[in-house]
Amino acid sequence: MRNLTLFVSTAALLGWMTAASGADKVSPVFIRDAIQRNLAEIRMGQLAQDKAQSSDVKSYGQMLVTDQSASNEQAEKVAEQIGIATPTEPSVTQKAMLDKMSRLSGTAFDRAFINEMIADHKMNIARFQNEAKKKNDPAADFANQALPTLKKHLDAAQKLDPNI
Repeated sequence: MRNLTLFVSTAALLGWMTAASGADKVSPVFIRDAIQRNLAEIRMGQLAQDKAQSSDVKSYGQMLVTDQSASNEQAEKVAEQIGIATPTEPSVTQKAMLDKMSRLSGTAFDRAFINEMIADHKMNIARFQNEAKKKNDPAADFANQALPTLKKHLDAAQKLDPNI
């Protein structure tokens, strides 16, 4: 019973804090996640340049490194603006995916990479579109600015030949 009371009290407090702060709690989480995703995609791009067999996959990897590095600079500025610490590493889940990908090479890498980039960019676009719906928020502005690049990446990934 004591645990239930503690749970209900904690849930009520969190609900009050969320209502009191509005979107303020979501933006830091979004920006931290965006930075970690940028860092993971930069590393994926580097892996593609090293491990891919297809020159198209290698070129896509270079595009990721270039574009996600620029995106990360912008995300870090937003993190500084809203007063949060900037992550310096991808998440644990992203590191596991990078580790898995680093064990592949040639056409096996190419296929896994293409599938990962398509799934990852679809998910990122949905997250960024959700964040972009906010108004007067630095994170929403960042999301709006990043969406065209994410869509470009998805389109380019979908054009890569998965039957390499």
